[in-house]
Amino acid sequence: MNVRLRFPPALVVVLCGALMWGLDQAVPLAHLVASPANRAGWLLVLTGLGVAAAAIVQFRRARTTVDPTRPAKASALVQSGIFGYSRNPMYLGMGIVLCGWAVLLGSLSPWFVVPLFVVLLTWLQIRPEEAVLTTLFGADYSDYCTRVGRWYGRRG
Repeated sequence: MNVRLRFPPALVVVLCGALMWGLDQAVPLAHLVASPANRAGWLLVLTGLGVAAAAIVQFRRARTTVDPTRPAKASALVQSGIFGYSRNPMYLGMGIVLCGWAVLLGSLSPWFVVPLFVVLLTWLQIRPEEAVLTTLFGADYSDYCTRVGRWYGRRG
């Protein structure tokens, strides 16, 4: 199974971030967080980067691919550490970064893009990855899916 996904998640994040900025500039609905309080968004940005970095470190330690465009190259099913709380911590981290960006921008408009990011990444990236991982790791992956949520959450 040689699946190559065409929309790198990092590109999706950059495009969503640009759309958030554009909406903030063009249609800044209710101003939710004024300066300097909006700088708290940096805490979310750093948290999101930390979550994603933790996942990358675990993938490196397991000697498996971190390339999201080639899920079939996965050589290990990582289930411990941060992967015990999210099956997709890198994508969760990206979502947290976008939430931080929305706080930094300060208006309501950018927040409409965060759910769009979740839907796009789920359909363009996560679901195809899940199909590949099910083929590669079978029952081990299915069991993992019953214990840990796609985005976040332990299930038992």
